[in-house]
Amino acid sequence: MRAERSIISTAQKNRVVLIIKKWIFANLALFLLLGLCPAAQSAEEPSVSAHSAILMHSGGEVVYEKAADERALIASTTKIMTAIVAIENLDPEQTVEIRPEFCAVEGSSMYLVPGERYTVRELLTGLLLASGNDAALALAYAAAGSEEAFAALMNRKVEELGLENSRFANPHGLNAEGHYSTARDLARLMDHCMQNELFASLAGLRSSTVKEQTYVNHNKLLDSCPGCIGGKTGYTERAGRCLVSCCEREGTRFICVTLSAPDDWNDHQKLYDWAFAHYADRLVTEGIAFEVPVVSGETEKVRVEPEELRLFLPRSAQLRLEAELPFFVFAPVRAGDPAGTASLWLDGEKVGETRLFYTEDVAQKMRTRTTGS
Repeated sequence: MRAERSIISTAQKNRVVLIIKKWIFANLALFLLLGLCPAAQSAEEPSVSAHSAILMHSGGEVVYEKAADERALIASTTKIMTAIVAIENLDPEQTVEIRPEFCAVEGSSMYLVPGERYTVRELLTGLLLASGNDAALALAYAAAGSEEAFAALMNRKVEELGLENSRFANPHGLNAEGHYSTARDLARLMDHCMQNELFASLAGLRSSTVKEQTYVNHNKLLDSCPGCIGGKTGYTERAGRCLVSCCEREGTRFICVTLSAPDDWNDHQKLYDWAFAHYADRLVTEGIAFEVPVVSGETEKVRVEPEELRLFLPRSAQLRLEAELPFFVFAPVRAGDPAGTASLWLDGEKVGETRLFYTEDVAQKMRTRTTGS
């Protein structure tokens, strides 16, 4: 809820303390109530069918996890890594000639035609929408010359991102010795990939046509889950059903991963609905303003506002805001000049800090000169 505008004078003290409770703003000295939001729902976590799972805010904060660091087979969710490595090593408009061996790989396919040429963008489309193992091999050979060399690039990316429990042996995700990841690592990888414009645009496509072949995205959440903007499915008999997805509502973004999940679609839907009901990115400085007395100014007070500060918090969080401001300021005052700092506290811990600025110019009062008789 948008807070009403609050202006607090600092004539008597240079520290102003506000309480922000369920998006209620109150001046503790004046007991001034400025806004009200409905109470949050029960914070009880949902149960999921997945053997391992994680729900992570795009800033890295984990709000739900279940065996999130247990190494597991990840099937075609491997192609998230394949896609980002290909994007970072190839020109999207570069063409790739399809070899017969690319088309001989088992499993899901975008049905490439040997001898035909496809752009990297077209191969990425078939990789992410149709989960094409043939597309994965074509991209691997184009980027590194062999499947083994491409796996080395994938593992270099693992090190770059600090994924502690991941190792890749191929670009498609078919079961292989030394090929594994975890729910936590996949969430961090997906978060990184969704910041790439090309990856995000392709991962969120419902369907796309390449050379008169139309591919429909296997990710059903794009249609069934409000706010879903991307994801990747995966399945082998040994790995079970694997799903990585990304969902954004009202400016708050989460990444969800489930591994070996018989009811993965519902798992993701339940986790997202629960998370968005209880957590949010909030502009916690919205509606806050102060006034500082001005000495020798054309006006007696000058307005002060905080720089925008967004925090990811439980909706039921009780925040305390402390503003450090001067007792007064001498004119002239210029809009944009620093006025002090404001810090926000949650349960005795500082969770954020922002600067305070004067928002208007105040000229120095002109003195009237008197002449004796």
